[in-house]
Amino acid sequence: MGRIFVVDLEGRTYRCKYCKTHLALADELVSRAFHCRSGKAYLFNSAVNITFGPHEERMMLSGMHTVADVFCCCCGQILGWKYEAAHEMTQKYKEGKFVLERERILDAVDSEFYIDTRPMTSDAEDG
Repeated sequence: MGRIFVVDLEGRTYRCKYCKTHLALADELVSRAFHCRSGKAYLFNSAVNITFGPHEERMMLSGMHTVADVFCCCCGQILGWKYEAAHEMTQKYKEGKFVLERERILDAVDSEFYIDTRPMTSDAEDG
């Protein structure tokens, strides 16, 4: 095995619940309306610091998909899956996107690492 290189993301992030490794930017969040065996899940355009399991055909609520499970590259915990291919035309938008299970990730807003640096008012409101 080689050395693990970890990408640190700038901005509001989602992290691994188990080891706090950065996984995705909040700006990459597509939908909070996904579900998994354990409950809620989020759909992201991209994710970092992950490894992949083998591709497999999986029947989901929205139909048959080719997916690969994704794991944290640091602690090895399963986090969700990546849609490799959708077999129905209406589901093609999911291809290449990542589903991270809500119970396995932390929103940086909920953690001690997030500091809100936005001003409470804007200059336009001072008039």
